[in-house]
Amino acid sequence: MRIGPSSTGRLAENVMHFARVLRSAGMPVGTDRVQLALQALQVAGLESKREFHAVLTACLLDRVEHRELFDQAFVLFWRDPDLMGRMRALMLPKVQLKEGATPPPPENRRLGEALFPHQPNQPPPEPRQEQIELDAQLTWNDRELLRKADFDSMTADEWRQAQRLLAQLRLIFEPLPTRRTRPAAHPGRADWRATMQAMARHGGELWDMRWRQRRSRPAPLVVLADISGSMSRYSRMLLHFAHALGHADARVESFVFGTRLTRTTRLLKSRDPDLAVGQVVRAVEDWSGGTRITTSLHEFNQRWARRVLSGQATVLLISDGLEHGDTQALGFEMERLHKSCRRLIWLNPLLRFDRFEPRAGGIKAMLPHVDRFLPAHNLQSLGELVDVLSRHDVPQRAPH
Repeated sequence: MRIGPSSTGRLAENVMHFARVLRSAGMPVGTDRVQLALQALQVAGLESKREFHAVLTACLLDRVEHRELFDQAFVLFWRDPDLMGRMRALMLPKVQLKEGATPPPPENRRLGEALFPHQPNQPPPEPRQEQIELDAQLTWNDRELLRKADFDSMTADEWRQAQRLLAQLRLIFEPLPTRRTRPAAHPGRADWRATMQAMARHGGELWDMRWRQRRSRPAPLVVLADISGSMSRYSRMLLHFAHALGHADARVESFVFGTRLTRTTRLLKSRDPDLAVGQVVRAVEDWSGGTRITTSLHEFNQRWARRVLSGQATVLLISDGLEHGDTQALGFEMERLHKSCRRLIWLNPLLRFDRFEPRAGGIKAMLPHVDRFLPAHNLQSLGELVDVLSRHDVPQRAPH
């Protein structure tokens, strides 16, 4: 069905509204693409919802990493049950939710805020009789309390604020020297080729020496995250942390394990952290299930260690160490992992307890083979981890 000039007004208005939603969610959609979409709809018509989706995809989408965000927005925005009848009548009104209907929450936080920015909030509580003398909202003290709040006890609002603060962490990685060199301004290793070239340009006279220095690169990281039921809340935030690491200067390989080992490096390549972590949760079948640390470490050592580890790599092992059964094999796999990397850092949320003691058999088997034993239960502990990753120090064995 072709679109007549007298009936394009409301359709154009809704397409423009949809483009504004995509723009608010972080997609670069310009007015030229909206005009292109309206022109394409004039040619293609509104024969089916599938063709309508294909036209908008071809005109508004230009990056493959935005495809999933676009599809989610399309389903939620054009979800009117009588949409096809309205499209064929060419009288598409502004898309609104029916009263009492609750849409499924989008996995992407920015998409949810773009689609539903004016949802009514709960009525505020009645004011008390006593007068409030001080109102210190969003103060430094509140940020400090949020940095010390446990991931497992955070509310939904605190969780979103913690993600924003996590994205603001300044990530500095330990520089490792390489065999390659680059020009330097200060005296050091002489660059004879550049020096001779400079002499040739000045008639053979030596005006100044040219120097070179060794290049450095950030130390590579390998993340092994436990996603069992007792660790799922912490692992989800630490996957956001791994996503931030992977989009900084360092080369990061990430794996998750519960009852089996799953490589998640490609899933975390998406620039949107919410989409990336959502892809990991959907792809992993044993999320928030049981845990088999020994089996997962054995599979990593057998299949992946030679591919992703090097003598310069730092391994971040995120687990509570609560392994059942015989732990002798666990100690062997931990020793093998430790010998395959330069530093093995164990992040354990159980260290949030002041009276923590390594009494469990799994923890006793793992501790002798780690260089650092650190907590990972709040933003402050992750900030301390960044400081450890940025220091060029000699690995220290954790206390037995």
